[in-house]
Amino acid sequence: MEKIYVLDTSVLLSDPNAFFSFEDNDVVIPAVVIEEVDSKKSYQDEIGRNARRISRILDNFRNMGKLHEGIPLEVGGTFRVELNHKAMTFLADYFVESNNDNRILAVAKNLQLEENQKPQPKKVILVSRDAIMRVKADALGVEAQDYLSDKIVTASDFYQGYVEKDVNPSAIDMFYMDGSLSVEYFDEEAFYPNQYVILKDAYGSSKSALGRYSLQKKSIVPLYFTKDTVWGIHPKNAQQKMAFDLLLNDEVSLVTITGRAGTGKTLLALAAGLLKTEDEKVYKKLVVARPVVPMGRDIGFLPGDKDEKLRPWMQPIYDNLEYIFSARSGEDIEDIMVGLKNVEVEALTYIRGRSIAKQFIIIDEAQNLSRHEMKTIVSRVGEGSKIVLIGDPEQIDNPYLDYSSNGLSYVVEKFKDQALAGHVNLIKGERSPLAQLAAELL
Repeated sequence: MEKIYVLDTSVLLSDPNAFFSFEDNDVVIPAVVIEEVDSKKSYQDEIGRNARRISRILDNFRNMGKLHEGIPLEVGGTFRVELNHKAMTFLADYFVESNNDNRILAVAKNLQLEENQKPQPKKVILVSRDAIMRVKADALGVEAQDYLSDKIVTASDFYQGYVEKDVNPSAIDMFYMDGSLSVEYFDEEAFYPNQYVILKDAYGSSKSALGRYSLQKKSIVPLYFTKDTVWGIHPKNAQQKMAFDLLLNDEVSLVTITGRAGTGKTLLALAAGLLKTEDEKVYKKLVVARPVVPMGRDIGFLPGDKDEKLRPWMQPIYDNLEYIFSARSGEDIEDIMVGLKNVEVEALTYIRGRSIAKQFIIIDEAQNLSRHEMKTIVSRVGEGSKIVLIGDPEQIDNPYLDYSSNGLSYVVEKFKDQALAGHVNLIKGERSPLAQLAAELL
């Protein structure tokens, strides 16, 4: 049965190509959606870029016919801008305020009432990223759905970067003696490149081993990481050892690290970056950047030059650097930063247009980036550089992203088959017992 999909503004602002995601069904946007999109097109961020993209798509649609009458889409189905069915009569008894959300709801409800009078009615479905909009639609008897086309994976299927295997203890002995374990031991089971394997005794003893799958050798091999500490930082659990192994392996040029607050993502990345730039001189510079996305209400414009404006946003980076330097030398962070000419801390705002070669790049809070922004950043990576993307997909401050549609989750899933990439999800909080409990309970 053909359907009529009524799109909310939030859908288009999160994915300007949403028009083409509904196969051979009818796609409708209320006129008020165009007004909301128009109000966002001057924004100098991802929302503004999407609004301008939507405007260009709609302008191209005009060449195909009158938008209020409907035009055919290449993927099948039709698209139209709904100018009628905007009467608020049915909603007045339930939602008094005449705001834009309620106007969109009114269009969906009135279309449904009209379709129900036909011999072969089409199902009307409101598509919105706004949970409250979906709740209100459901209360009105209108089917509502979240927009799923840009969701790369569900939270339960998210790639962890490692797997546990119960094996015969002789396999663990073989791994230690030979320095590898062929994947033929696991029959036809496939591993992703650079996926970690925790070998456990199937009979319940404490015997175990930790290895990484090498695509080149078709075997589970020991970790590249052999140091006890990196710039005074000691890995406290198996997942942190995996993270250091990826961070210090020069053959892996894209590293993604996820985990809840306090699991050590930023600390490990900074320690590895300092080792690679300051001690081993593999990279010319350590670049640390993070998106300027506030948690809660924005504090507005800040006084001072660029460095002074960025300092509040970059303070979490400086906190971790101070911890590393105090553990290593006990010197003051300001004095050390003056002496470190090849460590650069900046906002992602300034990364577009750059070509970054021979540098160790850390992008913090990457879960607040969209797929387009992530593509822009990763495509800046030049010859001989390594990029590390870290973040917690459970803590997203961008209103148009969620666990399954943010740029970090997108990169993890898209690159898990690639030999030059590696991922690990940190699960144990090491900041403090209180921080661990807060991450689990709150």
